[in-house]
Amino acid sequence: GFFQSYAVEVDIKDSSNATCLYADWMMRFLITYESNNGDYKTTTLNLSSSVTHNGSVCGNDTQAALVAVQFGEGHSWSINITKNNETYQGDFITLTYNTNDTAVFPDAKRKGPVTVLMKDPARPVQLNTVFVCHNSVIIEAGNITQIFWNVTVQAFVQNGTVSKKESRCPADTPTSAPTIPPTIANVTTASTTTLSPPTTPTAPPKPVDNPDTGNYSLKSGNKTCFLATVGLQVNVSQDKPLLININPKTTVADGACGNTTATLKLNDGNSTLIGF
Repeated sequence: GFFQSYAVEVDIKDSSNATCLYADWMMRFLITYESNNGDYKTTTLNLSSSVTHNGSVCGNDTQAALVAVQFGEGHSWSINITKNNETYQGDFITLTYNTNDTAVFPDAKRKGPVTVLMKDPARPVQLNTVFVCHNSVIIEAGNITQIFWNVTVQAFVQNGTVSKKESRCPADTPTSAPTIPPTIANVTTASTTTLSPPTTPTAPPKPVDNPDTGNYSLKSGNKTCFLATVGLQVNVSQDKPLLININPKTTVADGACGNTTATLKLNDGNSTLIGF
């Protein structure tokens, strides 16, 4: 059953036992990793038959909703969903895959959990509307390709009842049939990062200067709850290698601190968003 994909259904209840967040979807991941002999391999990570959703929360006007699932040998996936006036929208998607899972990563050079954070590209959805997408949606980030299909999601459910009003994804049209989810054999557009071998023999150009060190912090009330002192450089390898230095003077820090988690978001004003 390792190569089989399973559907996930998450129905989160509030304190009055009414549904506040509902999600039903299927997904799989194509992950490129380095093997012990230095080669780069692409493997498929599927959901297992047993999935938990510990840590999922309803959310409200000031706190993001969270869909979090755990599956297989130490793998997890989550998305936080924010509410803004009359809409809700996915914010960050977090995938943690565990290369100690030898069934999926039989000869991985790097051992242990690896966490990848990416921005959800989906557009906002009106409140009291359920988002539906039957066809495959692909999100690429570095050495990870995430594929979703048969998606039904509604956050901030009103009166405990999932809406019958739908917002369909661009991939769904009245005449289209559900597409076949991509596999390793038919996905050819996955981008690469320094974790993967370059697609061309051309080495990335070296920056003239090293990135400046920035001091970024978040406050909870009058107390600092998150502090980072770091110089950041992004290596984007798509059509051609591109190195981007994050300028602390023009970068704005945002985020939130909770009891068990904290998120720091850095936005340099040039469409570069980095989350910790």
